[in-house]
Amino acid sequence: MKGQFMKTDPPCEIPGAYHAGSRQMQDHFDSRRIADRLEDVNARATFTESDRAFIGAASMFFLATASQEGWPECSYKGGLPGFVRVTDERSLAFPDYDGNGMFRSLGNISVSPHVGLLFVNFERPSRLRLNGVASLHLTDPLLEEHPGAQCIVRVRVERIFPNCPRYIHTMQLVQHSVYAPGPGHTPPEPDWKRRTEFSDALPKRPTGGIPEP
Repeated sequence: MKGQFMKTDPPCEIPGAYHAGSRQMQDHFDSRRIADRLEDVNARATFTESDRAFIGAASMFFLATASQEGWPECSYKGGLPGFVRVTDERSLAFPDYDGNGMFRSLGNISVSPHVGLLFVNFERPSRLRLNGVASLHLTDPLLEEHPGAQCIVRVRVERIFPNCPRYIHTMQLVQHSVYAPGPGHTPPEPDWKRRTEFSDALPKRPTGGIPEP
């Protein structure tokens, strides 16, 4: 695809929900049977209408990535509801907005594309886990629909799994972040960018082109 930051091999099916370490713990706690039953009953590879609605209403999620060396990274991703979009029965896309310029998550994706996403509804406790293969797109039709986005991340989903919500604390959303981009809204600069120790190191806006992976 034109504008793709990196090329990945065609997504391969996740070989199994459990590996030897999982099985060792399941056997120790006698949970292998229920683990297999949960996988059989709840896991799926395509989005249901309920999944689409849950993701489409989300104003945040957690993104897990890993470096080439296997070091994990967990990042909070926030936006206005609708910023994550299910694009077909096994794919979704979301914008990457301006951050601190470290590009830890996107950098990981560029060298190790397997990702995990966790969506949580804290007002009506529920959650949805996704595993898949991500790619980065600096020129993508969806950029026009997400003001303030500098990149679109597309994920080919391999496994969808709704989780028990019993340990999710019930919390109320008070206000969406003023920094979340949206139509007709230009977010203010964060205070940290005005600090003298950072001001001379702030990046200039990119002029286009795709950086080498």
